[in-house]
Amino acid sequence: MVFSVQFSPDGNRIASGLFDNTIKLWDASSGKLIQSLEGHSSYVYSVHFSPDGNRIVSGSDDKTIRLWDASSGKLIQSLEGHSDKIWSVQFSPDGNKIVSGSSDKTIKLWDTSSGKLIQSLEGHSDTVWSVQFSPDGNRIVSGSYDNTIRLWDVSSGKLVQSLEGHSSHVSSVQFSPDGNKIVSGSFDNTIKLWNASSGKLIQSLEGHLHVVDSVQIVSGSSDKTIKLWDTSSGKLIQSLEGHLDTVCSVQFSPDGNRIVSGSQDGTIRLWDASPRKLIQSLEGHSDT
Repeated sequence: MVFSVQFSPDGNRIASGLFDNTIKLWDASSGKLIQSLEGHSSYVYSVHFSPDGNRIVSGSDDKTIRLWDASSGKLIQSLEGHSDKIWSVQFSPDGNKIVSGSSDKTIKLWDTSSGKLIQSLEGHSDTVWSVQFSPDGNRIVSGSYDNTIRLWDVSSGKLVQSLEGHSSHVSSVQFSPDGNKIVSGSFDNTIKLWNASSGKLIQSLEGHLHVVDSVQIVSGSSDKTIKLWDTSSGKLIQSLEGHLDTVCSVQFSPDGNRIVSGSQDGTIRLWDASPRKLIQSLEGHSDT
């Protein structure tokens, strides 16, 4: 099972995290496996490149966060402090911090140089499934199994506001590139678009038949499809079909020309965003 996929900042590589306890690096042009990073003792739920592309952070079922050298594949350090599995990790825009969300209901901020815990943000009453920094690095958005989305101030660690509107678990949250909007995906099968300043719901996008696991104007779901949306009108543009099981993670390439998706069918698929068609399927994970 491929749980998380991400393009490198230059779009030349793809990192994937999965249920064989490894992180795999792929060449985005050829589709060939570059290397496999090993060290986690259980499933890897989340992977993210640093802004300069030199490091990779991973979050795992083994309750640890690991920082890797993206060139050599060597482990730089292991960050420990969560008491349960880690579902989501991300670098700050300046690369100096890491944010993590866990089943222990907390969000933690880490210093990437020292590996030390900066602070723990508490307020969710259930698993924190998804976390992300705002583009300016001043805020964090979190999505939880408590059905809420929360906005946090990075400097103070204080809760800014709670966004409520989903009727089930919030499995994915993402800021828009300008930081003015937040998009969320939920087990209620909807994608919601929010005003990041006021916290008000802008619109709800409906079209998936099952749980929405990942959103980024492109969404993946347990209905095995990837859907592209027009965020102005809220209308569905197109549905991409090919995966044989739940689509756990989707992301646009930095130039917006490609889409990468990871699925429970054990494959990573690379799609052309326009025309919207499958380019290739990357296979090499040993445990689906």
